[in-house]
Amino acid sequence: MDLRVSIRKKLRDFVLDVDFEVRDEIFALLGASGSGKSMTLKCIAGIETPDEGAIILNGRTLFDSARKINLPPQLRRAGYLFQNYALFPNMTVAENILFAAVGDKISKLKENLSRFQLDGLENVYPHELSGGQQQRVAFARVLTSHAEILLLDEPFSALDSYLRWQLELELAEVFKIYGAAILVSHDRGEVYRLADKVAVMHNGKIDTVDLKREVFKHPKTLAAMILTGCKNISPARKIATDKLFAADWNLTLTAENIPDDLKFVGIRAHDLELCDERGENIFDMEVVQVIEDTSSYIVMVRADGGKPIRFEVDKKSFIPNSKFITHCALRITHCLLART
Repeated sequence: MDLRVSIRKKLRDFVLDVDFEVRDEIFALLGASGSGKSMTLKCIAGIETPDEGAIILNGRTLFDSARKINLPPQLRRAGYLFQNYALFPNMTVAENILFAAVGDKISKLKENLSRFQLDGLENVYPHELSGGQQQRVAFARVLTSHAEILLLDEPFSALDSYLRWQLELELAEVFKIYGAAILVSHDRGEVYRLADKVAVMHNGKIDTVDLKREVFKHPKTLAAMILTGCKNISPARKIATDKLFAADWNLTLTAENIPDDLKFVGIRAHDLELCDERGENIFDMEVVQVIEDTSSYIVMVRADGGKPIRFEVDKKSFIPNSKFITHCALRITHCLLART
């Protein structure tokens, strides 16, 4: 599977301007609400029309402004799973699933009813289904179509946490069958578990794109740091080959491969650890606040009057005591470095 997207579209708040390629992989668009993720999917599916550019799927041109090509959605073979499922309210489960089916329709219906645990609901209407069941019907409908790629727009946003997890497991199995999809999400955990490659979107543009592990371990921009869940970010500058100064925290840190044009440094909450030693990137901290979470303690600390830093410690390995509540020593094990 090979999808190439290079499009521009003027929107109210910014210009959507994206250029990327998807090849036999689960490709995630990770971004905040209103960053252009869903609009990108709609342009690929043919629901919205770009102002200029081209979209090519497996050698077929779906859209080309220069050549005045703009295939209708039904000819694009892109299986679009809408955020609100978009089931036809006047059709039964079976009729919804078979709406865009091609080939042996009866066989595909039976296969997907079984796959998504919908047996016995063939003659039920959408309003009689739970949110999870509606989601399963929407998945089944997409898989019975002649789609060459799946386009998933926030597929779990309307579900509670338990149903989200159950359907995420099912979607992972669907991806094994399909092998190629674009997943739109603002949930970094969901993206990390399901995707192979991640593109971070910000104000209509792709801020950074790479394999998911690289994007999360080495986010190269401020937007990527924030969207991959970093809670501690400070303006920073390089002061030596292996030294940087974090202005907000009033800390001088040691790090490798510091860019000359460094602008920000980030520290993930799990990249700090309690330490009784003295040495590189180990600092005495004043404890500002201890917050009990469900399975951990969130501890806010600061050094030499700097702004607070958040770190988390597992409940099993830590019991708050009077000594800790005032001061502690922390080792910073990894820094995130961003140029922009």
